[in-house]
Amino acid sequence: MTTVQKIKEIEDEMVTQKNKATSYHLGQLKAKLAKLRRELIEPKSGGGGGAGIGFDVARTGVASVGFVGFPSVGKSTLMTRLTGTHSEVSEIEFTTLTTVPGTLKVHGAPIQILDLPGIIEGANDGRGRGRQVIAVARTCNLIFIILDVLKPLGDKKVIETELEGFGIRLNKKPPAITVRRKDKGGIAITNTVPLTNIDHDEIKAILSEYRISNADVAIRQPNATADDVVDVVEGNRVYIPVIYIDAISIEELDLLYKIPHSVPISSKEWLNVDELIERMWRDLDLVRVYTKPRGAAPDYTAPVVLRQGKCTIQDFCNAIHKEIAKQMKYAIVWGSSAKHARGQKVGLDHVLEDEDVVHIAKK
Repeated sequence: MTTVQKIKEIEDEMVTQKNKATSYHLGQLKAKLAKLRRELIEPKSGGGGGAGIGFDVARTGVASVGFVGFPSVGKSTLMTRLTGTHSEVSEIEFTTLTTVPGTLKVHGAPIQILDLPGIIEGANDGRGRGRQVIAVARTCNLIFIILDVLKPLGDKKVIETELEGFGIRLNKKPPAITVRRKDKGGIAITNTVPLTNIDHDEIKAILSEYRISNADVAIRQPNATADDVVDVVEGNRVYIPVIYIDAISIEELDLLYKIPHSVPISSKEWLNVDELIERMWRDLDLVRVYTKPRGAAPDYTAPVVLRQGKCTIQDFCNAIHKEIAKQMKYAIVWGSSAKHARGQKVGLDHVLEDEDVVHIAKK
């Protein structure tokens, strides 16, 4: 029996046994399902685990955005209009057969855009080239899901299922759950919020399936589910922001705005694309930092772009050259992160904010 068949068998059992099975048994089934899906994400043999020929591309820019959608929904047209990079456009399905990279400069920061081949339903189970497409999507900092304007909600649900099945969590943060293994003492579960969707038996069943018999489990996630616990134990999930894009006419604008995280556009008429670019910039959560040479004005033409969470003076120095941090005596910062308008003298651990100006004084 293939991995896909085993997955189907467990999914069928979960549906038929939903009202009869104990929470312990359901926990076991969900853990087994996750382990089987892991085999699809990380196959044991060499066939199909990586992105594959035509899918691996050299990464450039400060962040990457992947276009995901069914064939012939307008990904290539939008790619060409945004970046000027030619991506084959046709009414024929599967015109794009490899990853096509391009670059879009936003607020001085180069953003890599990846036009991925169209996926089909069943992609996460290996149909078509879906596995390779989604493997590339897992490495992106932001995903654009391009929807068919004639059936946006249906396409949205199917694509979300395909991406979720491959370990991508869309517009979510990692669960506030910790599972800390220990040598003895059994399973100890503590929770600072009510457990409304899972009980101790289900948690213990999940851990048992992973052969974890001694662990401290702490749950601080409101409305935590068995899937959240599985995600934490698996440890291979990626949490990526998503923007849903609908290629629309102006009459359909109001209707499609009702889809959460959606930005309706028309790439042919260049309608609403500026809003899409601004949403992209906001969701990528980047920090621009400008350099100020001694005795000169700040250089606002070429910012050093950092990611939130990695935007200290140390990160700033490393982004320019790793030797700069070793040579630095102190830095002077102007902007939102500085305490004084006249500038603040800081060290390597100072956290910068968007559009700060920095001067590095060397030893």
